[in-house]
Amino acid sequence: MELSFTLEDERFREDVRAWLIENRPKEPHPPLHDLPASRAYDLAWQRHLYDAGWAGIAWPREYGGLGLSLTRQLIWYEEYARADMPPGGTENVCFVSLAHAGPTLIHSGSPEQKSFHLPKILRGEVVWCQGFSEPGAGSDLASLKTRAVIDGEALVVNGQKVWTSRADVSDYQELLVRTDPQAPRHKGITWVICDMKSRGLTVRPITNMAGSAEFCEVFYDDVRIPLSNVVGGLNNGWRTAMSTLSFERGTAFVADQVLLDVELEALVKLAGRLGMRDGRRAIEHDDIAMRLRDLRAETDALRAMTYLDVSRNMSRNLPGPEGSMTRLFYSKLSQRTGQLLMDMLEGEGLLRAGRYAGDIERYLYRYAATIGAGTEQIQRNIIAERILGLPKSR
Repeated sequence: MELSFTLEDERFREDVRAWLIENRPKEPHPPLHDLPASRAYDLAWQRHLYDAGWAGIAWPREYGGLGLSLTRQLIWYEEYARADMPPGGTENVCFVSLAHAGPTLIHSGSPEQKSFHLPKILRGEVVWCQGFSEPGAGSDLASLKTRAVIDGEALVVNGQKVWTSRADVSDYQELLVRTDPQAPRHKGITWVICDMKSRGLTVRPITNMAGSAEFCEVFYDDVRIPLSNVVGGLNNGWRTAMSTLSFERGTAFVADQVLLDVELEALVKLAGRLGMRDGRRAIEHDDIAMRLRDLRAETDALRAMTYLDVSRNMSRNLPGPEGSMTRLFYSKLSQRTGQLLMDMLEGEGLLRAGRYAGDIERYLYRYAATIGAGTEQIQRNIIAERILGLPKSR
């Protein structure tokens, strides 16, 4: 691994830190379950970042970004997490736009698609969602059945998607459809841009156990999508989707990984002052102290893995499969961190939501951490087959 911070990098860090302190929003972020309010807040914040020259740090200059290195992007994430700013990772409504759709269009989009969509994403004018999973094609994405038939200059789409985060407040969708049912299942898929205001499209929110309706079902009934919205070529959607998932597993979660380190420090401080039923502080319990010790070591390991990923990806056009290791380790670690908070609250976590509302909502949400971006089992298969060279599972 070769990742070091130069003198110029450290000056960049100082500039970032100073700007974040000066520009910390005075109004708190709305509750995560209030999606319309979160959309308005996050888009306004993205516009503020754009106007101040901080949008698209690692995006190429020709597409509106700053053209800086992934090292500078990492520095931004680190300082952003430590500065207690608005959500900047998966909890941000702009996450799919900035971390999925934008990078995929940069890599595979046509000049017209790039010139139309990328400025809107960076300026905080639009929200994107992802239309990949289906009721019968979640982990086995290649089994998707949502069908698209060519009719003149359009694709006519029929089918259903599920677990589409924030579909009801999105403007566009990165959508996978089957355009050649006779081809091998990985070959007849197309990645297409779907306007969420299209006629024949119905969105139905799904309430999760955290009480929010972030996930949605999306139904397509003769939805017409221009052929000009195809990204990466007809029947080449699997390759395009793999680039999307490479960004998701390889770089998109860096902000969340960095934030977990900050959350653990807050948990350590809470353990030092939180009184438990036996009259002792949480930190005085050997079991809690040892679990905090282990989480601290694991978080340090996660930081090293993140740095290694950044170092590797600086020399690649697409993130490699190693991101699945970091993604899997992060998802399990985040769940253990949330579970320790609940244990410290001695079974009253859900009853004490008034004081720890954000933490509890995040704890419940992280049950999905080992499902999103590919299940835990999918990540393990990628590690086994593409990194360790083991035979493919049957």
